[in-house]
Amino acid sequence: MDKTSIHGMWSSRLMFILAATGSAVGLGNIWRFPYMTSDNGGGAFVLVYLGCILLVGLPILMAEILIGRHGRVSPVNTLRGLARESGVSRGWVGIGWIGIVAGILILSFYSVVAGWTLHYTFLYVKQLFGGAPISDPGATFAALLGDPLELTFWHAAFMLLTVGVVALGVEKGLERAVRFLMPALFVLLLLLVVYGMTTGYMGQAAAFLFRPDWSVIDGGTFLRAMGQAFFTLSLGMCTMMTYGAYLPKGISIPRVGVAVALTDTCVALLAGLAIFPVVLSFGLDPAGGGPGLIFTSLPLAFEAMPFGILYGLAFFGLLAVAAWTSSISLLEPATAFLVERFGVKRRKRAAIAIASLSWVLGLLSVLSLNRLSGVRILGRDIMTFIEFIANDLMLPLGGLLIALFAGWALNRTILREQLPDMPEALFLVWRWLMRVVAPLLVLIVLVRAVV
Repeated sequence: MDKTSIHGMWSSRLMFILAATGSAVGLGNIWRFPYMTSDNGGGAFVLVYLGCILLVGLPILMAEILIGRHGRVSPVNTLRGLARESGVSRGWVGIGWIGIVAGILILSFYSVVAGWTLHYTFLYVKQLFGGAPISDPGATFAALLGDPLELTFWHAAFMLLTVGVVALGVEKGLERAVRFLMPALFVLLLLLVVYGMTTGYMGQAAAFLFRPDWSVIDGGTFLRAMGQAFFTLSLGMCTMMTYGAYLPKGISIPRVGVAVALTDTCVALLAGLAIFPVVLSFGLDPAGGGPGLIFTSLPLAFEAMPFGILYGLAFFGLLAVAAWTSSISLLEPATAFLVERFGVKRRKRAAIAIASLSWVLGLLSVLSLNRLSGVRILGRDIMTFIEFIANDLMLPLGGLLIALFAGWALNRTILREQLPDMPEALFLVWRWLMRVVAPLLVLIVLVRAVV
């Protein structure tokens, strides 16, 4: 008999896909992936990336979902139960702890950066009602980073938005949120793509993104593509394992896994088609990725273009929504564990406790941008160091262990029970990828990060 999660269940396959895609689609997708595509061979990079999704991302994604669905509880308790059922060491529970700690650390600095998008969204809302334009974006951005009180306010505002959803549970919180936020994200993105078509530079933007340039493809390109494929699907931090715990049994894991991977990739590519036409039409450098372009160059273009205030509002609103859907999934695993371990009420204590811890840790990132900007840990500022520990070390380590656990430790009967619709030949291929290919490739990414 299939178990039911005490936290609630997704009402449909579509709700799970929207939630999992929301977790995967974040600030990195909206800008980082288009930039990486354009800078690493265009269409050639896309093909390499899709190959990495098939070899690394999708197999591990399926493993996280099936592990979560079988256990029906938080990652720590799920892995404890599965280790007992499979007769293997309880040490595998460490995967769950790695995911929970990584999620808390990532949310701490992610909320700070997401606060920037709320700040800029507010600036464009004010302009709609006669507020002053952003005439000097560089000075505006520098003033924001230099003001710890302003950063703390937006950091807190974003964390409140996140905890407000997670505290309500699966049906009333997570599902209602993604039911609204993900369609809103898609609508905003499509509107921005349509606007990009009016600039007359859509052809150049498409060529910039998709024209294959095999001459720039090398070993480094493959490593970057593997890293992007791994990180873009929110793997290694047990968010997909947690969401999988709420997935009804009759839904095909391979099908929802493919749907999430394809939707995530399509959103990232559409983001490029929305941003780059504007960038090219105003003579900006499309290779200047990151905050330098988003917060200091694009606002100049928005001020000069027709309906630029509305475009700026839609653009930063899109970034805020993408960040919000991702942050919800970062908070959920630890919240679920507290509910199970201590019996605390989700709404009153669990989500608020984890969010408060992450918010306090986030103050270190806030201060690293101003008052503590001179502090260095292993050559990195505080915010970058936390990001390095969580993103570059803990996530690949978690993904590596998940692949090894699913490929070598997990009972074959459990695997087949969760993948009943997968033909035996395809199942054997998937298991081989989990046992050999995915661990090897993720290990390479981990070693590269350390070295």
